[in-house]
Amino acid sequence: MAGVQIDATLVGQLIAAQFPRWASLAIRPVTTQGWDNRTFRLGEHMAARLPGAAPYVAQVEKEQAWLPRLAPRLPLPIPQPVALGAPGQGYAWPWSIYRWLEGEAASTAAVADLPRFARDLAAFLVALQKIDAAEGSPAGAHSFWRGGPLATYDAETRQAIAALGDRINGAAATPVWDAALAAPWRGPPAWFHGDIAAGNLLTADGRLAAVIDFGCCGVGDPACDLAIAWTLFEGESREAFRAALPLDDGAWRRGRGWALWKALITLAALPGANAAKAGKSARIIEAVIGEYRAGNRP
Repeated sequence: MAGVQIDATLVGQLIAAQFPRWASLAIRPVTTQGWDNRTFRLGEHMAARLPGAAPYVAQVEKEQAWLPRLAPRLPLPIPQPVALGAPGQGYAWPWSIYRWLEGEAASTAAVADLPRFARDLAAFLVALQKIDAAEGSPAGAHSFWRGGPLATYDAETRQAIAALGDRINGAAATPVWDAALAAPWRGPPAWFHGDIAAGNLLTADGRLAAVIDFGCCGVGDPACDLAIAWTLFEGESREAFRAALPLDDGAWRRGRGWALWKALITLAALPGANAAKAGKSARIIEAVIGEYRAGNRP
């Protein structure tokens, strides 16, 4: 893949070679791109999604296989695969075409009623967790160990705390992490999304309209899907989210751990000039520490 640029020209070449019936459709990159894949609008009703690196390739087959089986059992739209693309034109990996889902990425500005949004998201996760997990993909490298043990990221988390020094309250962050590790998951496997983040929650008319990007999905511990409680919700909306999910105290400790891990490694990796992202990560760290130290939550 060295030297291959994933852009609209490449997508056009792949479409022309493999799906000539769509060769006349306009191709343009979406405004906001994720970490794992590059996404392009294909006409008005489809999107092409290409893995940006080798670690994300396994997600293509998984989404192709499972999204059509999960969709009928969920209360909100999720991506619908239309076609599976093959390597070609210098691009080495499989890729996907999906139905385009309209909506705006979730934010406090885009959501009209955040507690209602939290309850709607909780209802989606409850439905997902109730789907038979017997044949799902167990947590592993394909999910970046979402759904697996938090201990996978123990060394990385402690290194981030040390590296951040006085940029955070490391003495307060460590007990939060320790409490999460001390509450291991022992329940039956359940379906998890793996990346419930604001950018993967689409809104329309101020309400939750769709959930996208199931690349990290699988079966295991659903606590990884709770991090949104601290990354988007607060106060009343966080309480509404918590009340609507039938999970035990240990799950919430681990969910807080997932939120802390991601915020720590993000903040540690950010250059000093990226003040907006650094500020967001710092606020998440403060939120999980504050809740833990208040002692009114597990």
